[in-house]
Amino acid sequence: MSARTTTASVSTHILDTSAGRPAAGVTVRILARVGRDADWQPLGGSATDADGRCRDLPDPPEGTTHVRLDFAVEAYLERSESQSAKNQADAQQDAPANRDGAAVFFPEVSVTFAVAPGEHYHVPLLLSPFGYSVYRGS
Repeated sequence: MSARTTTASVSTHILDTSAGRPAAGVTVRILARVGRDADWQPLGGSATDADGRCRDLPDPPEGTTHVRLDFAVEAYLERSESQSAKNQADAQQDAPANRDGAAVFFPEVSVTFAVAPGEHYHVPLLLSPFGYSVYRGS
């Protein structure tokens, strides 16, 4: 029996809904635990590609019951905000450099979900500067 059929597998991608495009260059960490009271074990990480996808997350080990994806979105949102402000400034010379001078509202997003052996879990993150949504995809 292959490892793919005895463990769960996980994939993700991030879509920037405010810009209508994939979010490239976001660091994603994957952690796993065996049972709800167990400690989280880091498994590794990756960064989203130009299509907003992490194609190389490690599979959770056998016996995993919960997986957590940690998305480090702050740097991406700062770059996105900076580009947006630059575009506004080009259009209007007196445009503010940062919307209301506020820092990034969600510097990171953590998503925890239960897994079963042999299942694949695709967990997309829909991201905007002031909100996010996740779901189990296919």
